[in-house]
Amino acid sequence: MHRGALLASLIVWSAAAAVFAAAAPHEHAPPTVLAPGYADLEFTPPKPGTYDLPALGAAADGAVIDSDGRALRLHDLLGDKVTVMSFIFTRCGDVNGCPLATFVLRTVQDRVDADATLRDRVKLLSLSFDPGYDTPPVLAEYAGHFRKSGFDWSFLTTATEADLAPMLEAYGQSIVPDVDEAGNRLGPISHILRVFLIDRERRIRNIYSVSFLHADTVANDVKTLLLEQ
Repeated sequence: MHRGALLASLIVWSAAAAVFAAAAPHEHAPPTVLAPGYADLEFTPPKPGTYDLPALGAAADGAVIDSDGRALRLHDLLGDKVTVMSFIFTRCGDVNGCPLATFVLRTVQDRVDADATLRDRVKLLSLSFDPGYDTPPVLAEYAGHFRKSGFDWSFLTTATEADLAPMLEAYGQSIVPDVDEAGNRLGPISHILRVFLIDRERRIRNIYSVSFLHADTVANDVKTLLLEQ
C-alpha cells in the first residue's frame, strides 16, 4: 500500500477508535500535528556502521501468547535476529501513539523485505498492553492489515494482567488505563510511546520515542547492529 494511503487509513481508523472521546456537539478539537515518523526524514542520517549503539540493558523475558494462540516466552522470539519491538494496543485513538508505531514498523518491514541482505536477519514484535481486549483473534485480524505474508512479525498479548505487569515494569513502559468503579478497564489507555531495538544477545540497543521514531533511522540502526555482528 502507498504510504499516503496507509497514513490516511490509519488516521481514519484512529478517529473511529477514539469516538468515545469525541468533543461535545459543535466543539472542534485542535488540528493534529503528525509525528515526524509519518513524513520524509528532514536530515541525512549517518551511514550505518559509522556510529555506535551502546547496550542499554538486557531485554526482559515474560509469558506471552501469539496471534495463533500459542503460549511462548518472549525470549523464545528474541536472540536469533535483530528485533524491533513496540508496545501497542489495537484500540489506541492517538494517531501519534500506537498507529505511529505500527506505521513505522510496517515501513521498516517494506525496507527489510526489499533488501536481500536484511530479509532473514530482522524481525518485528508488537506486544499489546490491553490483554482483556486484544485476544489472539483480535490481534490476528489487526495483523492482517499490516503484516506481509511470510514476514517475521509477531503480534503478541498476554494471558493475564499479572503476566503483563512485570514486562511493562522491566521495559519502563508506563500505562494508565481508564477504569470503572469496579476497576475494570473501559478502553482508553494513556501511555508513552516506546519502541525498542534489541540485538541478537537480547540487549536493548536503542529506545525510540514519538519524536525520534522514523523508519529511516530504525533501518539504519538495524544495519549498524548487523555490521558489528
